[in-house]
Amino acid sequence: MKKFSLSTWLLFLIPSIIGILLFMIPFKIEGEWKIPVAILANMVAGVVEPIMPWTVTVVMIMAAIGSLVYQFKKDSNPEDQAFFDKLFQVNWFWTIVRVIGAIFAVMVVANIGPEAIRSEDTGGMLLSPTGLLSFLFTIFLFAGLLLPLLLNFGLLEFFGTMMVKVMRPLFKLPGRSSIDALASWIGDGTIGVLLTSKQYEDGFYTKKEAAIIGTTFSVVSITFSIVVLEELGLGSYFLPFYATVLGAGVVLAFIMPRIYPLSRKPEEYVDGRPYDEHAETLPEGYNVVSHGLENALTTADKNRSFTKFMSDGLKNVLDMWMGVAPVVMAFGTIALMLATYTDIFVWLGKPFEPLLMVLGVPEAAEAAQTMVVGFADMFLPAILGGQMIESEMTRFVIAATSVTQLIYMSEVGGLLLGSKIPVNFLDLIVIFLLRTVIALPIIAGVAHLLF
Repeated sequence: MKKFSLSTWLLFLIPSIIGILLFMIPFKIEGEWKIPVAILANMVAGVVEPIMPWTVTVVMIMAAIGSLVYQFKKDSNPEDQAFFDKLFQVNWFWTIVRVIGAIFAVMVVANIGPEAIRSEDTGGMLLSPTGLLSFLFTIFLFAGLLLPLLLNFGLLEFFGTMMVKVMRPLFKLPGRSSIDALASWIGDGTIGVLLTSKQYEDGFYTKKEAAIIGTTFSVVSITFSIVVLEELGLGSYFLPFYATVLGAGVVLAFIMPRIYPLSRKPEEYVDGRPYDEHAETLPEGYNVVSHGLENALTTADKNRSFTKFMSDGLKNVLDMWMGVAPVVMAFGTIALMLATYTDIFVWLGKPFEPLLMVLGVPEAAEAAQTMVVGFADMFLPAILGGQMIESEMTRFVIAATSVTQLIYMSEVGGLLLGSKIPVNFLDLIVIFLLRTVIALPIIAGVAHLLF
């Protein structure tokens, strides 16, 4: 193994350990277990609460105007794109979503327009000083700024190399795919999709592998999971909740590559080459630990700039704020309007009602309404469940199911369709429904033990 200086070892170990402590180790505060990032977010949220609705609205207006301007700007080469190009250069569908989100936000804070949009049961609930979007903004601030501790100093490379002998036999995937899963888990599902798409285009993954990773390992991040749990009033259940999500996720990751539609994807690379079974051989003289350490230390050694650390963190924050907030406002308000003023989710969720009743989930009829709406956006089941459901057990099932479903069109689903990963809209619907049906018995079983 190559020799590295003490400073490089410290650069790998110290940020990685701090990152693990901040994002993965919960502490008990006032009787509730929460990870430090969530504790910091709650503290700041309490201080800035009065100005949050207007702050969120201003950011959404910026996202909408920026995206509209970029629709008429000549597309730049993806390799040469500046950060703001990537931030605002989305397709027309997502531009319209951002505009709708901004319009809804203005209506709420200015108290103008139809009551159905700005009432306390719809948009007003999302954009209140203590609402979902206010909490999202503060949690994204700390998560975004501190994420480089986990992403930039070799932790992903170390675990990625170590996982070679686990990923292939269990999940039919190369070891490097664990990096995509970790990036999603720690950061955001979109990071996993972007990593997967890039590695597929560069010839590291077959079509089948790219489809499996994009739809199975683009897991919902810790940050998003905290938001969902807090919205449903279950912050003290973080440890059993996330253990349940991980357990169900592993079962699904084992099953999904072996059934339709993922099992039918071709075992060939983007340029038509057949699958190469010798692609993951370790270099001579290395084992998985030494090779993983060398990869990690090499990455850490490249990230000595504090300016780059801060720059990456601020980019994460802006990306989360402008990418997620308008989508939550647009889809969330429309879904809450449909839930409040129509019976559409009652009918779409009807097929899940018997399954929930058989599994012994209380308030099965109301819970069934939340099972399908997650396809539009992952937050919507939590928003609707928080309004309708009294039972803590049922809220736990809704939270864990919504996080386990993965394929939501407001982010991961839309990104998958926009990428070169070989999946189509029908694939995503089938995968979403299969994940829901397979995960529900596991989640309900854990919920019965807890409650």
